[in-house]
Amino acid sequence: MVFLSTLLLTNSCTMKKHVETIVYNAKIYTMDESKPTIEAFVIDRGKVIETGVKEALLATYSPKNQLDAEGLTIFPGFIDAHCHFYGLALGLKWIDLVGCSSFDEVIERIGNTDSIEQATWITGRGWDQNLWRKKVFPSKERLDALYPDQPVVLVRIDGHAVLANQTALDIAGITTNHIFSEGEVEIINGKLTGILSENAADHLRRIIPKPDENQAIELIKQAEEQCFSFGLTGVADAGLENRTLKLLDSVTQQEVIKIHIYAMIEPSPENIDDFMTKGPYITDRFHICSVKLYADGSLGSRTALLKQPYSDDPSKIGIQVTSPDSIREICQLAYDNGFQVNTHCIGDSATRVLLDIYGEYLKGDNDRRWRIEHAQVVDPADLILFEKHSIIPSIQATHTTSDMYWAGERLGPIRIQWAYAYRDLLNQNGWLANGTDFPIERISPLLTFYASVARQDEEGYPAGGFQIENGLTREEALKSITIWAAKANFDEHDYGSLEPGKWADFVILDKDIMEIPLSEIPDVKVLKTFSHGEQVYGMMKQK
Repeated sequence: MVFLSTLLLTNSCTMKKHVETIVYNAKIYTMDESKPTIEAFVIDRGKVIETGVKEALLATYSPKNQLDAEGLTIFPGFIDAHCHFYGLALGLKWIDLVGCSSFDEVIERIGNTDSIEQATWITGRGWDQNLWRKKVFPSKERLDALYPDQPVVLVRIDGHAVLANQTALDIAGITTNHIFSEGEVEIINGKLTGILSENAADHLRRIIPKPDENQAIELIKQAEEQCFSFGLTGVADAGLENRTLKLLDSVTQQEVIKIHIYAMIEPSPENIDDFMTKGPYITDRFHICSVKLYADGSLGSRTALLKQPYSDDPSKIGIQVTSPDSIREICQLAYDNGFQVNTHCIGDSATRVLLDIYGEYLKGDNDRRWRIEHAQVVDPADLILFEKHSIIPSIQATHTTSDMYWAGERLGPIRIQWAYAYRDLLNQNGWLANGTDFPIERISPLLTFYASVARQDEEGYPAGGFQIENGLTREEALKSITIWAAKANFDEHDYGSLEPGKWADFVILDKDIMEIPLSEIPDVKVLKTFSHGEQVYGMMKQK
């Protein structure tokens, strides 16, 4: 009898399936509608195998590792649906001008940068004239005087305008007799001021020497570390050139980096030939099936294309960055090859133009998931077109809380009510995607969550929230940075929720953002981040 009992016990143990890890003792938000919260799940070969209760799971599985989450909360790995991951990496070598309260401070930061005299090019990013007492664009005279022999390029916070000194302009071949559209090269009293926007700014930025491959890989690894520290396990990188796409494909396949990247290609001839005409490209951590276009510029630079002139500068209506015919040409190629089209639209005119062009190809209900990126100012009369053609808004909630101090000046009292209207946009198709647009905004998806729901800055301004009627619920905000973000990237079958068959990407937070007061969310800490079941950030013990 004793022998039989021992035999049965031995057999029951040997029948257990050997797996990598069990995670338990947590409140786990799964984003799986059939099991919204659980207390444990099992991981094997980087994927979630089963979810449920610890005791029941241990009766079936024999894990090599056990992770006790100590009663904390776990969420699926956060996904940034629109950012510039490679841009963040490149910017790590640039002078940080974010938060400068004046042009004097810009000059001071440049002068205080180590070894600036040895630099071939002086590059910086992040200045914003809206933070200055005199809210006007700077000009190049002081840069010309201080750096007469070195090219200087200083990119505005939104990336849509740059300030360049004369040496940089000369290298780029930009004169008063330029080839760019009206408004893209600022000329006052017959002279260049050094301010370039949109296509002219892009032309100059392309000339800046790029790091070699080894340097680029090191910068990419540093950018990944930052993302993991904020709980991001996936990013949609909005607009990449050919050489960058191939580099990111290589480093993800070799697991030099382990973040999941949804790459939107630039519509260059090389990218069209190498990627678009061959259809979607998918590996475990790298996914290409979309093209990024630009319809207009930014509100802060007054280059967003509006239906009516700017309220604070009636001489400006914005800039159409890409012609409708060029957009149609790319849309046709994308449609024919199963590619998604994701177009930057800030102003109400740009948004309407793209909604109409998309409609020419989509022709009603569909699952193409073509996206309007930003959708910051949308005429209420145009909202119905999102639903009619199943067009997805891709928003960045922290743009609301960054812009709310001055956006009303640009738009006036009527149009500002149409701006950052996330509830109205969500109501069209029942879902939307959310991101940060970093490095324009800070990386944190927790601040995205907070801005989506509270619509306040970190000091709680304004009381009650900015146009709070267009805020999201906590559940909607969480979906927008997990399962809806994955869906917007055609990745919902592999990412965005913790359910069997999906990659085990998850984060452990020190507080439950679904329960604590909203005012506490900006201070919530990411304790641990996992990608494909592997710890990539944090110091919690694993038993």
